[in-house]
Amino acid sequence: MIGAVAAGEAVLARRFGSAIKLVDPELLPGSGPATVVRARIASSPFGLPRTIVIKHYPDPAPSGQPDPFAQEAVSYQLFTALPPEDRMCPELLAHDPAARVLVIEDLGRAPTLRDKLRGGDARAAERSLLSWARSLGRMHATTAAREADFDALLRRVGGPVQHEDGTPVAACAQLPSLLSEAVGVDTPEEVRHYAEQACARARSLAYRAFSPVDLSPENNLVTSHGVRFLDFERGRVRNALIDAAHLRVPFASSAHPGALPAGMSEAMVAAWRAEIAGVWPGLADNDVLSAHLLDHQLLLVWVNTWSALAGRCEEPAALVTWWRNLHAYAERQGSERLAAHARETAAGLDARFGPGLELPLYPAFQ
Repeated sequence: MIGAVAAGEAVLARRFGSAIKLVDPELLPGSGPATVVRARIASSPFGLPRTIVIKHYPDPAPSGQPDPFAQEAVSYQLFTALPPEDRMCPELLAHDPAARVLVIEDLGRAPTLRDKLRGGDARAAERSLLSWARSLGRMHATTAAREADFDALLRRVGGPVQHEDGTPVAACAQLPSLLSEAVGVDTPEEVRHYAEQACARARSLAYRAFSPVDLSPENNLVTSHGVRFLDFERGRVRNALIDAAHLRVPFASSAHPGALPAGMSEAMVAAWRAEIAGVWPGLADNDVLSAHLLDHQLLLVWVNTWSALAGRCEEPAALVTWWRNLHAYAERQGSERLAAHARETAAGLDARFGPGLELPLYPAFQ
């Protein structure tokens, strides 16, 4: 923590041309490679906020691998260049690639989305989820034409430019054999082909925008101005519908996911679409949007199932619930073979790891 504070003082001094003393440091929780510290500015003639947050990355990234410092620094640079009303995150106050340190605005001690979901107020949790969906849509809408800017900033900081994640391709290739071996469910050729085509469509140049990638609820602050995103260590530009699929498979990347009440996902999709309709008017068509969402919902479920079956399946109830939901959406979409396979897979997973598995609602909705 002492090193992070010293690095923060040094970068602020270089940024503003005068020594700025930081006092009362407080170590903040986090699971990434950065040391995160909140500190108070003792005195400053520059109109800086009373408190700031320092993120210090003491260790360089392995050669050729995405650098979490570079990803986060460039993400904050991208948003700090936008008008305040379009900034869905704290403002970047100073950064230093050599020292691998960021100083950002402190949004205070507002609750996280995780706090709301695990609290006791269903109405507050519902409002927070809708605010999260709107903020996600606003983030996509304001960065839809900024991929070249993001890549240029990333090269300047020295991070490798990584356009696509190869995980869905690996999952599409390997999950059918894993399902057969671990669950006793065969994947029809028609469903394999659908998944491969969904992978190809996900890599298209349409609907690309900035994504935090890690959409876990603890990375989102519920403020009086709406939900704000905090963690950009994996941030990059990708197909925005990958993020939108998380509205149907809520917080699939979270260590402890929960279920949402009936109709909540549809309300979140509507809130997201209201923000992006002006940028991508084609998605105002229900059939077009539903087809895209089914593609990415399938990929998200396949990736999480592949990851679980290839390692330790720690949340089998989540997998069962997600496959059941995939069955319902595929059936609604008229994809009969996909719906049948999803139903069979859900039953196979329940028989293998259950029986009687069902992901419980988040505590706020119980």
